[in-house]
Amino acid sequence: MKYLAGLLGIALCLVPTAHAAEAASAATAPREIVLVRHGHYDKDPAIDEAIGPSLSSLGVAQAYLAGARLRGEDSAFDALWVSPMQRARDTAAAIGAELPAPGFRIDAELAECTPPTHHAQVMAETDPAHAAACKARLDRVFARHFAAGPAQPRRELLVCHGNVIRYLVTRALGVDGMAWLEMSVGHASITRIRVQPDGRYKVIAVGDVGHIPAVLRSGASGDAARRLALPPLQLVPTGAAERRR
Repeated sequence: MKYLAGLLGIALCLVPTAHAAEAASAATAPREIVLVRHGHYDKDPAIDEAIGPSLSSLGVAQAYLAGARLRGEDSAFDALWVSPMQRARDTAAAIGAELPAPGFRIDAELAECTPPTHHAQVMAETDPAHAAACKARLDRVFARHFAAGPAQPRRELLVCHGNVIRYLVTRALGVDGMAWLEMSVGHASITRIRVQPDGRYKVIAVGDVGHIPAVLRSGASGDAARRLALPPLQLVPTGAAERRR
């Protein structure tokens, strides 16, 4: 009897613990963060660096292709965020035209910057205070957007920049944050990170450009310098068109 009583006591102690674990598991759900780099643009030193130039015609085409890719997926987005820089906002406008989702909201902390890196040449050209402030800002972005989600699954889309995306990937992988420059992501590429209910991260894809034809790809290591210049249409004379009918 004393043995059975002891077992019963242990069981009663374990039941609340089991219920607590189930409740904790039910309190969060998977979250998917989709990051899209802006499309191609032409640098213009005359434009304020805080805003930057607009997309080129090639960049606009790339952005629409990214939007079409995302539109073809099963799940809608619960939130859309964009950097305040013009090339990102142009990209978001093209993507937004393809998505049946709420409008984009600007997150100022998604703006492009250069966090610390092991590459001496890059650091020699970067103000150390700027690099430190960039890292602190992107760490806040990670804490805000990559936390375990609420009880319902959630998808968020962030349209931003190459440095931003690569640094956030290092955070998700739990590797050296100064190694971000060892990755390359092309214009209008798609990066996917899944946040598990227990807070772990799964990097599903980095710099995916499968939606962009090879002749339109740019911005990644090894990509050729490209421009999208359409030749003028060779119109058939009216008389010739009538004779062909």
